[in-house]
Amino acid sequence: MTTDHASDRVRAEMLELIPALRSFARRLDRSPSNVDDLVQETLMRALANLDKFQEGTSLKSWLFTILRNTFCTRFGLAKREIVGLDDCASARPTVNAPQEWAVRAQEFHRAFLDLPRHYRDAVDIILIQGQSYEVAAERYGCPVGTIKSRVNRARAQLAQQLD
Repeated sequence: MTTDHASDRVRAEMLELIPALRSFARRLDRSPSNVDDLVQETLMRALANLDKFQEGTSLKSWLFTILRNTFCTRFGLAKREIVGLDDCASARPTVNAPQEWAVRAQEFHRAFLDLPRHYRDAVDIILIQGQSYEVAAERYGCPVGTIKSRVNRARAQLAQQLD
């Protein structure tokens, strides 16, 4: 296109095609604000590249092609971008506060000290030291079943006190 008169005529025709562009954009995206943005970006790209439009071809087809390509570009970008996820506190992994674990450890220690001596000894050798029931039975001079019973009762008492 070489003359300003032809350029003005194309711009006027572009204005007449805005309702058709909006209708086509609504087929691609239901959001009114997205439709407005899509039509506006299409018109901006068309005006910026008006020198590439060939006189005698269909302006409507050219604008629709620009609109479709703009939509496809946006759609591709939207699939790759996750909007707001980096800023969203609910998406961050949570870590319990260390003071909570310190308080729980103190509660457990107090509950452990409240156990009768023979229960504490059984828990210590089996659960803390990791020895077998047989070793514990030998050490305290009682049957294996007694050690198992003491550990079980100690666990029940600890659970009751800590709940």
